[in-house]
Amino acid sequence: MRGLEGNFQAQPRLFAHDAVALSPATTAIANTEERGCCLYVGVAQTSIEVTMESGNSVILKGIAAGSFLPILVTHLTAATPASGSYAAGDIVALF
Repeated sequence: MRGLEGNFQAQPRLFAHDAVALSPATTAIANTEERGCCLYVGVAQTSIEVTMESGNSVILKGIAAGSFLPILVTHLTAATPASGSYAAGDIVALF
């Protein structure tokens, strides 16, 4: 963007330019070596465990279907759907 200067972390990213459906076997999320990604949760989850860009792990609970999580994560460690079993595409990584 015109007029923005500074290091990589200081540059805003306002929209996703790519998306990857995360499978139940996903742990490390591809292309997050330099910067984490946001998550879209399409199916209600009782909880998900993620590793944040900082390296800290956190468990997020009670995530409604259709939620956009504006957090920067590098790993999806676990996901527990509110009903049924986790399927590929229930959670999508947005870059």
